[in-house]
Order: sequence, then structure tokens, then C-alpha cells
Amino acid sequence: MAEQGGVASGRAKICLSLAGEDAAALIRMAEPFVHLADLVEIRLDSMRQPDIVPFAARFALPILVTNRPQWEGGAFSGTEEERLHQLNKAMRAGAAYVDIELRTEDALRNALLAEAHTQGVWPLVSWHDFNTTPDAADLQAIFHAMRKSGARSGKIVTTAASSQDALRLLNVLEAAQAATFPLSVFAMGTPGRITRLATLYLGGHISYAAAGTVEATAPGQLSISQLHALCALFEETA
Repeated sequence: MAEQGGVASGRAKICLSLAGEDAAALIRMAEPFVHLADLVEIRLDSMRQPDIVPFAARFALPILVTNRPQWEGGAFSGTEEERLHQLNKAMRAGAAYVDIELRTEDALRNALLAEAHTQGVWPLVSWHDFNTTPDAADLQAIFHAMRKSGARSGKIVTTAASSQDALRLLNVLEAAQAATFPLSVFAMGTPGRITRLATLYLGGHISYAAAGTVEATAPGQLSISQLHALCALFEETA
């Protein structure tokens, strides 16, 4: 199962994260910015009738599908079976990546991971904390649970109240690199904004950006134009 999407200058991938009520709205948001992205996340939980087919027909970029439940900061309010059914449908419709929360009930998570492998889709497990950044031991425990989950990669997102929180989170990348397990780590909140750039060059797997500041799908998320400009400046002077 090969990973899809090109990456420039040795950095990690930049994902354009999109939330909208239907595919037409997502296409309008993406149109000016797809050339800046390596892949696109479609938040199924933002859509009235989740369907990635029109978007996939319009753009060639790999699609990552996420159906974030309310219990992990998302908008999906239905049953877990309904939520995973929508993810399975999106995988069959051509998604290249699928996001499943680490805290999903084990049997349901394992079933979706198995289906992803069958479909040739890259499965990643995610974990979010919208209030704090756990201590180092808890972060390592989350990372090791991700490694044992059967997913191909992981994503740990916390909320930073200080630079120490941001540094503690980024430090998990050392363990991920030693284990050769692709891991996305970055923090929400103002003190965490630097992690969205730093993770791209410190061994992270993917950093997420919005179409614009108004369209941000998480607190402190940069627009893809802002993140791309920072990358260009960094790479020019490196």
C-alpha cells in the first residue's frame, strides 16, 4: 500500500482541510488552493449528505476522509455504526486515506482498519485533546497504542497553553522516528501555532491547514496560504 501525494523540499505533507455542507461548497473552497496542497481532507461530519465523488472527479489530489464524532470535537451526532458506514462508503468511492479515532470502540475501529487495508486505503488513527497537552508519559502511551492499533500512521493533536506544552508534544516525534512510524503531531491554540510549521521539518507526517482563517477546522489552524508562505520563506533561507 503505497502512500500518495508529492512532497517538496524534504518536508512533510501539507493537507488542505475542508468542511462544508456539500461537495459543491468544498469544490469552491478548494479551487484557489489545491496547488498548494499534497492532499485534501474532507470532513464528512460537516456535510448534509456525505459524498466525495464530485470532489474526486474534479481534483486529482489524494483525499483523506474524516468523520469526526462530537465526542472528539467533531460534528457527527449519529451512531457509531452510521459514522463508520459513511467512512467505508467514502473509501469505496476513492479516498486514499481514512482517519479513525483511537478512542473508537476496539471492534469497530479494527473492522474499519481491516476494510481500509482490503481497499488499499491508508488508515491513520487520531487522538485529540481540546483542553490540554498531556504529560510526557501519557503522550508516549498514546503513541504506543497507535503503533499497536494496526494503522499505518498516527495523529496526535493537543492544546498548548505554553511553549513547554508545544515542545513536549513535538518531542514525541523522536520516538516515532526511532520506530519508523509516521506520526502527525501539532497543537491547537496560539502557543501551539508554531508546531504546525515545525512538524513539517522535524519528522512529522502531515500538517493541516485551512482554505482561509474563517474556514479553519480547528483552533489556531493556519490558512494554507500562510503555511505555504512560511515554508517558502524557510526553504529559501535554510
